[in-house]
Amino acid sequence: MREMDFSRCPILGNLGNERVGKLLAGAKFSVETFEKGDMVAMQGSPCKHLYILLSGSVKTEMTAENGGLMTIENIPAVRPLASAFLFAEQNTFPVDVTALETCKILMIPRDEVIKMFQKDGLFLENYIKFNSNKAQFLSRRLQVLNIKTIKGKLAHYILESMDNVRSADPKAASFTMDKNQTELAKFFGVTRPALARCIAELEDEGTIELERKVVKVKNLQALRNLLG
Repeated sequence: MREMDFSRCPILGNLGNERVGKLLAGAKFSVETFEKGDMVAMQGSPCKHLYILLSGSVKTEMTAENGGLMTIENIPAVRPLASAFLFAEQNTFPVDVTALETCKILMIPRDEVIKMFQKDGLFLENYIKFNSNKAQFLSRRLQVLNIKTIKGKLAHYILESMDNVRSADPKAASFTMDKNQTELAKFFGVTRPALARCIAELEDEGTIELERKVVKVKNLQALRNLLG
């Protein structure tokens, strides 16, 4: 395990590599390599291992109401994948997981993870905390899914992004999107042309101004009204 760096892993990082090595000593596990475009796991397939993305990045997607694929999130190394579902009564992957580049994934069987919980209480605490935070993230994604209009989804995204920016700078009136329009359309589960029309309408109405990926909010209340 010496060649593996777990310092950025939320469930192992604060243990230190030496302690992680002891935690995994004698455990059964494997390290699998996936090339760009490979399917790591399919929605509905059994989740029998703890997957830890050691290198590379993956995207998670699920089928939207319109039959297209909706992006849930892009996940960089070093992160667990679908860890909350490993111990579920119906322990299946809720999303498709696809490699965005060459990835190495550590796969630890469920029974071995239980032994690791018993060996190290801090690892168990980390695991529970990470899954609780992930539940909060999925709850926010569900809020977006429940918004019926594309303008409402876009307003929610902009307002949430502005809240994050203003936590550091209360006077900020703009932010740089973390997605291009194609990625944002998949994030909302809509088509890119439909999203582009909504953006153009909000610009015409004087609600926002968009230049490349920089969004300037010109009428904050009008955005809030779209969530009503």
